[in-house]
Amino acid sequence: MAPIPLQRDTVQRPGTTRAGYAHGSHLAGRTSLPGIPLTPSAARRFVRATLAEWTGIGVPAAVGFSDRLADDAVTVTNELVTNAVVHAGTTVDLVLRLEEEGGDEPTAALVLEVTDHHPARPVSGDDPGGPEPAGALAGELPDPAEYGRGLQLVATLADSWGITYRTGLKTVWARLPVDDWSAPPAPPDGEVLRRGLRAAEILAPAARRTERDDAVWDSRGAPAFLAEASDLLAGQLDEDLVAAIAGQLLVPRLADWCAIWLETEGGGPAAEPRLARVWHSDETGTEPLRTALEREPLRLPAGVGSGPVPWPARPAEEDRDHAAEEDRENPAEEGVPLPPPHPGGRDGAALAFRITAGGRALGTVLVGREGVTRVPEAVASLIEDFVRRLGLAVGAARAYTRQATISRILQRGLLPSKVAEIPGVTSALVYEPSDDGVVGGDFYDIFPCPGDCWCFVLGDVQGSGPEAAVVTGLARPWLRLLSREGFGVGEVLDRLNRLLLDDAMEAAEAAALMVAAAGGQQLHDGTQSRFLSLLYGEVVPLPGGGVRCTVASAGHPLPLLLRPDGSVRPAAEPQVLLGVVEDVAYESQVFDLAPGDTLLCVTDGVTERRSGALMFDDGDGLARVLAGCAGLPAEATAERIRRAVHEFAEQPPDDDVALLVLHAD
Repeated sequence: MAPIPLQRDTVQRPGTTRAGYAHGSHLAGRTSLPGIPLTPSAARRFVRATLAEWTGIGVPAAVGFSDRLADDAVTVTNELVTNAVVHAGTTVDLVLRLEEEGGDEPTAALVLEVTDHHPARPVSGDDPGGPEPAGALAGELPDPAEYGRGLQLVATLADSWGITYRTGLKTVWARLPVDDWSAPPAPPDGEVLRRGLRAAEILAPAARRTERDDAVWDSRGAPAFLAEASDLLAGQLDEDLVAAIAGQLLVPRLADWCAIWLETEGGGPAAEPRLARVWHSDETGTEPLRTALEREPLRLPAGVGSGPVPWPARPAEEDRDHAAEEDRENPAEEGVPLPPPHPGGRDGAALAFRITAGGRALGTVLVGREGVTRVPEAVASLIEDFVRRLGLAVGAARAYTRQATISRILQRGLLPSKVAEIPGVTSALVYEPSDDGVVGGDFYDIFPCPGDCWCFVLGDVQGSGPEAAVVTGLARPWLRLLSREGFGVGEVLDRLNRLLLDDAMEAAEAAALMVAAAGGQQLHDGTQSRFLSLLYGEVVPLPGGGVRCTVASAGHPLPLLLRPDGSVRPAAEPQVLLGVVEDVAYESQVFDLAPGDTLLCVTDGVTERRSGALMFDDGDGLARVLAGCAGLPAEATAERIRRAVHEFAEQPPDDDVALLVLHAD
């Protein structure tokens, strides 16, 4: 495919005059690109061309355009444009602005804006202000693997970033501060030539990097690089994201190209490693390199440690034939297979490193330099140290993935696969467990009982993890059993309370001991009991329309009854938590849910959602939001409450969010 032609519209806005220069305080370059795979490459070229143009015309702030700033701007542009192309699929508008601030100490910043025309799509990655992924309603959760990864890089490189929604548009922006600078009073001799050379360097970074200075990796440069790498890799929970970050750290600082293979977890010795990432300083070389490397997975011999293994980047044909002949003559000898020729026919040197963590081989890193016969020893040693950190990051990401997978499977088993439909009532569920990789404590259920009766449950076990899962796993089937035995609402809670005190605590303690024995984190200190807050109710259809509700709340946020006129009142009385006191007589409240009425039930993840020192339900905040839902159906009410909870604070909820809406038809 041919490269995308750039359509640049550089605009200089009038601004203040400073230090003898008549440049405005804002410069902007704009382009519009189609939503196709070549767009990220065109966007990167546009950013470099714009920076080079500003440097060439002598913009004062351009003296602060360092190599690092240009690289960061290109990286951020690549991630934001890729995000827009992959997840929105529309035409992409790119704006690069240079904002200067005057004063005694002038400052400047590059601001990147990427706009797509599909605002209904969620932004890939961490989106504090955007819409939640589809499927959050009615308990259907999106697969975390579907989320993108680029915004985590943007958040690391940018001074600040955010998302702006307008009618028909969604813009993701990032701000990169320009290095310290001060505008000279007049251009010195030779300044025009210096600007031209610097602009050429920005515009053609590949040529600049072929003469990399390995002397920078001295006693100060190497520790700084490793510290930065550790910060970027630490806490990443996806091994593919770890590989992507590693590739961008290695290329072009230490190598011209790299490839990262990851072993298939649990696949056994016969399983082939997966080529997780290929990165090349020359964009046109990435796909040919990937094609060449995909022909045969790279495998290191079992005896190879963490040190570098010399790897011919492009062996001569006779050497390859000779190696193949030796393999045929010595089939039992375990050797290092030769990789395919380097794309483009360029000679060079390459080194392979084994990725390990905890004594286990997790993959391989292959790095190469073009036009050289060997990689300097200091650089090879630095890459070896980097690969050790990469192994720790991959190991941590895999451990989290295993834990999250187990938690999702366990959570799926603790929650009903489907909830019953109540005649004359429309129900809507929202269930969002906090994203901490452990089983949440919230649960729900709607099920039929004998005698034309339906029961609904919304509960919250104190804490999370294995102990909470044990209590949840006991409470939900007990509730179904007691309800179908004909006990009333209050009697069901009485018996459940005694069962929890007798059996659930022993099971929870046993789960905690098992976690500790397995080397995991013991979530329970042995001095607290596991409490359960529960909202339990029965619904019986009435002959003339509507239903009769009987509810009881045991230490749970009280249900709210919304009338069609917008009035809201609590529909139950507060009572003590389950699993705390033995001799408790729980009482129930009875009311009618007439056509048009709505009953809202929530867990404390809604009422106690925090924004600084404030909570969502302070000053009857939940009731106020619910009052604005008068006349809405169940699903619309649930969605409005959910959005209000998320928009209450900038940070995502740190507790499980569960709510149940019952609307009488």
